[in-house]
Amino acid sequence: MSDPVTVEANEFGHLRLYALDVAPEHAKFLREPGAAEQLLGVEGLDSNEIEIFPVWDLEGFGLHDYLSEGCGIPEDQLDAEALDKIMGWVMLVRSAAFRGKAMDLTLDSRLEPVGCYREDRVDWSAEPLITKSAEPYSAPRTSPREARARSVRIGFAIFSIVMIAVLAGLLWLIL
Repeated sequence: MSDPVTVEANEFGHLRLYALDVAPEHAKFLREPGAAEQLLGVEGLDSNEIEIFPVWDLEGFGLHDYLSEGCGIPEDQLDAEALDKIMGWVMLVRSAAFRGKAMDLTLDSRLEPVGCYREDRVDWSAEPLITKSAEPYSAPRTSPREARARSVRIGFAIFSIVMIAVLAGLLWLIL
């Protein structure tokens, strides 16, 4: 066992990458719910936020590109040479796996920490919208009297059409 790794409460946007020193048969077993918890020494993780895969599954792409392009890790955080040296199975644990709880991970000896990376955050800021239509009270104004008169006209037109249809139907039945 190694020194505990502390995960802060409400941690967001971190990716922890571990190299696995296990046989391929055992690594496939680690994909089962709860198995990764045993390696990390904690309970209550969201297994949907944990990926366990062999690096060779990323053929033509590589672990470096997967982290930068697929996971949104900035290039300045990644060491391409070190990531290219990893050949076996890896485990990727996202912050969401901890469900916002603070945890102390006690890593199994078969886990080798590769790095803890921070995802790029989306810049949601924008310039204020400056147009006439965005100003308060910019919609055309209609007085209550005009609105009432318009609704009366529409109601009268609909009533007239219905009455004409009824009278036409009665005349057709009579003749």
